[in-house]
Amino acid sequence: MRIDRNGTWYYRGSPIGRIALVKLFSTVLRRDSDGIYWLPTPVENGRIEVEDAPFIGVELIVEGQGRNQIISVRTNVDDVVPLDDNHALRVAHDSASGAPRPYMYVRKGLEARLNRAVYYHLVDLGEAGDGEEATFGVWSSGTFFPLGSLAGAIPEP
Repeated sequence: MRIDRNGTWYYRGSPIGRIALVKLFSTVLRRDSDGIYWLPTPVENGRIEVEDAPFIGVELIVEGQGRNQIISVRTNVDDVVPLDDNHALRVAHDSASGAPRPYMYVRKGLEARLNRAVYYHLVDLGEAGDGEEATFGVWSSGTFFPLGSLAGAIPEP
C-alpha cells in the first residue's frame, strides 16, 4: 500500500475508491520512531509507503478572531483538528524551489500537509508577531504559529 503526495491511497498500484475504507485505514495508521508507516491488523503489520504526509488539510475552519480565534483544519479523511499546542503548525521549504510547505500535526506522529488554498487562507488571517524577530503568523487557541519571516519582505525606504 502507499499514499501519494496528493493524499490518494493505493493498494497494489490501484487507487482505493471507497472513501469509507480509506477513512477506516486512516484511523489505525501508525508511524514508528524510525519514521516508517504501518497499518496494524490483528494478524500482521502492513508497511505503507507515504510519499509526503499521510493526510492533506483541505479546509480551514475559523471561529472568532484575533488572538482568541480558534483555527481548525479538516483533512481529506474528514478529521477536524484544532490548531493548538497539541496540534502544531510547521512550515518546511521545498529544497528545489524554496516554496513553503506547511504541515500540521494530527496525531501519533502523523501530519497533514496543508493544500495551497488552506495555506493561503492562513496567510490571509496572518499578522506580524510580537517578538523581536520580524515574524508573520496566525493566532489560534491562544498560541502564535509562525508562517514565515517578515525580514526583507518590505524594502526600507
